[in-house]
Amino acid sequence: MPIPRKGDSRGAADFTVATDDAARLADEVVPLIERAVGVQWYEHVGNDADLAALALCRLRRFKGGVRGGPAHGDAAVRDALSTIEPAALVWIASRAISYMDENGFPETLAPYAD
Repeated sequence: MPIPRKGDSRGAADFTVATDDAARLADEVVPLIERAVGVQWYEHVGNDADLAALALCRLRRFKGGVRGGPAHGDAAVRDALSTIEPAALVWIASRAISYMDENGFPETLAPYAD
């Protein structure tokens, strides 16, 4: 979903759908994350840990789109994460780090590291 920029017009129907999607995702994301605790993500794609991470990404995109900037999407993710049990937070954070590591993030930043 492209994030609207300042001055971009938003169609009423599209804006309403995005708002509804963001609200639905905000309600669904916490149970998805808590259900993912203990699920190994190396066995198959589309497992509960993957779906929880996907829901967080979608929440970020939708909220960023509705509110007009990625910082709003980041805030929505932080809000969702602030309500989950510590074990679930640790689990989903480790999933995010695994994904970043396996998709070249360390190599991308290697030129900037000491």
